[in-house]
Amino acid sequence: MKVLVTGANGFIGKNLVLRLREQTGTEALSFTRGDGDAALHYMLEQADAVIHLAGENRPASTDAFEQVNAGLTRQICDGLRTLGKSVPLLLASSAQADLDNPYGRSKLAAEQVVEQLAQNNGNPVAIYRLPGVFGKWCKPNYNSVVATFCHNKAHDMLVQINDADARIRLVYVDDVLSAFLSLLASPWSGLVRPVVAPEYCITLGELSEQIDAFKNCRSNLVSERVGTGLTRALYATYVSYLPKDKFAYDVPAYGDARGVFVEMLKTPDAGQFSFFTAHPGITRGGHYHHTKTEKFLVIKGKARFGFRHMLTNDVYHLETDGAKPQVVETVPGWTHDITNVGHEEMVVILWANEIFDRVNPDTITSKV
Repeated sequence: MKVLVTGANGFIGKNLVLRLREQTGTEALSFTRGDGDAALHYMLEQADAVIHLAGENRPASTDAFEQVNAGLTRQICDGLRTLGKSVPLLLASSAQADLDNPYGRSKLAAEQVVEQLAQNNGNPVAIYRLPGVFGKWCKPNYNSVVATFCHNKAHDMLVQINDADARIRLVYVDDVLSAFLSLLASPWSGLVRPVVAPEYCITLGELSEQIDAFKNCRSNLVSERVGTGLTRALYATYVSYLPKDKFAYDVPAYGDARGVFVEMLKTPDAGQFSFFTAHPGITRGGHYHHTKTEKFLVIKGKARFGFRHMLTNDVYHLETDGAKPQVVETVPGWTHDITNVGHEEMVVILWANEIFDRVNPDTITSKV
């Protein structure tokens, strides 16, 4: 399948072309700014589908809105009619098509052109009225506040907020592309107006604070809840704007004669991750918890874990080896320690179910 992508060098276009290349049996035909009429005609001849992304957002003259947003759309539709091709066409329109301004009117005109193509030429046509789209590779300080905030904060530059309470509607670029590709994989007829989901709504103030939290996690080690929804998408976007010299950052390391203890990551409600080392013969720990629990994973060396029940004095030992991954869990009410019983440095990953609180550590010294 050959898919013609107009505006292939734009933000959405770059992401889409990459996604198309990932699909076996799919070829992306890229039409970009500067390609002429002959190139467009040739690609239309080859295309099994058209995804029309090309458009003007901030031209030097408002006449360009009509010339590109409406004019190029007419040229594509006229070309398909001339070639007698009724291939699917997806149009990336804008939520501003309802607004009475030069940009909105040009996007509405483009919609009307593809509507006529569906009616008169039988092409399956889909019109997506997209709100603000955000994600990697979007041009900052242009027409995306998310790109601007992420880029500027990642580069230690200021952002300007005129109204922190102003709300914006957003969709994530990966969700947009998934919607496009899913529709192409499911043949349809006539004109449809699909909606990209999920759609998010956030104030400019909330957006700025969220991106600040992403940035601050490198110093306080507390990660935001980046696994789902808007926070996940915003975090991926923010990280994509990091300059190369910020791909890595230091974390605290506490060393003594026993080895080192390094904190890696903390979460608001799911504990923290660390690792520590111990030289041969060294014992760490020797304390118990009332509520806190921990998981230990020895990834290098040999360890002997000791446990003693604080009421019954029942004692239990077990050994683990980095050659056979095994998680050892501490149990409230049992004091515990870990000894390096091997001949090399021992390295252990540690997860605790809560961030260490120096005021209320829930860690009481007691030998096994």
